[in-house]
Amino acid sequence: MTEGLREKLQWRNWLRTASSSNGASVLTRRHIYILPTRFGIGFGTILLAMLIGSINYSLSLGFAMTFLLAGAGNIAMLHTWRNLFQLRLRPLSVKTVYAGQDALFEIGIADTRHRKRFSICASFRDAEKVVHDIPESSEVAFELASPSVARGWLIPGRITIHTEFPLNLFHVWSYASMDLKCLVYPHPSDLNLPIPPSPSEGELGYEAKSVGDEDFNGHRTYQMGDSPKKVDWKASSKEQGLLVKVFEGTSKSTLWIDWFQVPFHDSEQRLSQMTRWIIDAHCARTPYGMKLPGLEIPPDDSDSHFHQCMRTLALWGKNDQ
Repeated sequence: MTEGLREKLQWRNWLRTASSSNGASVLTRRHIYILPTRFGIGFGTILLAMLIGSINYSLSLGFAMTFLLAGAGNIAMLHTWRNLFQLRLRPLSVKTVYAGQDALFEIGIADTRHRKRFSICASFRDAEKVVHDIPESSEVAFELASPSVARGWLIPGRITIHTEFPLNLFHVWSYASMDLKCLVYPHPSDLNLPIPPSPSEGELGYEAKSVGDEDFNGHRTYQMGDSPKKVDWKASSKEQGLLVKVFEGTSKSTLWIDWFQVPFHDSEQRLSQMTRWIIDAHCARTPYGMKLPGLEIPPDDSDSHFHQCMRTLALWGKNDQ
């Protein structure tokens, strides 16, 4: 039996999922499920033993205590179920990541019944759970992580929402499905290879300032792949995040990140190395262009150009590009 077929046959996949409508999913009574927890099963066992003992010995006080606790359990079951009822979920934001990093989806979960919700837990399947209380008639942002493995579009699947408030006797859960996806850039190569000169570089005549080690030109935020030697630890100690020193050097020709200049045969290794070179060139604010088989992106050094190149690499050879 294949892994995909085994996953489809799991009983959880047969349960109703709250679908997205107008960008939001609402948990109605059709989408909420409830089962006793192990503490709830133990609580019910104790109540049964108390009832049998009270019947055998005709203990009026035993009957009173048994029914009192049973009533408290029923009330706890109702409040646990109501803790999820009519919650509204909607997507807020998502940021692009590199392959191997956790994609963070910001989901807004709001109360629509004018009552405070306690210990609401949300997560993607097999991912870390996030727990928050939700104030009355308010919305709270849940930052849910989903691990990424390969470049391209990451679709995390449905969200699981559950709670066991107030007495942990019952586990109430529901599933919500939304149109969520995150673009995963290729993982940058760990190899510190220099960018080979393009055969046409000298003919193009683009000139720009480059990053060197001559004149100090300010700070910028630390980005993955920066050398620890360039981190300004003194400036970073002011709780403004890691800052990297930027030096202005001599001018040089615009760089070309060329598919055919990468010294690897494997396509994924080539894309990984091109990603590393693009990050380095962008951090240096050196204009660079990118060449792929049948595609050429003109040189630039803007943020939009960086994301255009990274998006192209992320979706290169994919059916959904």
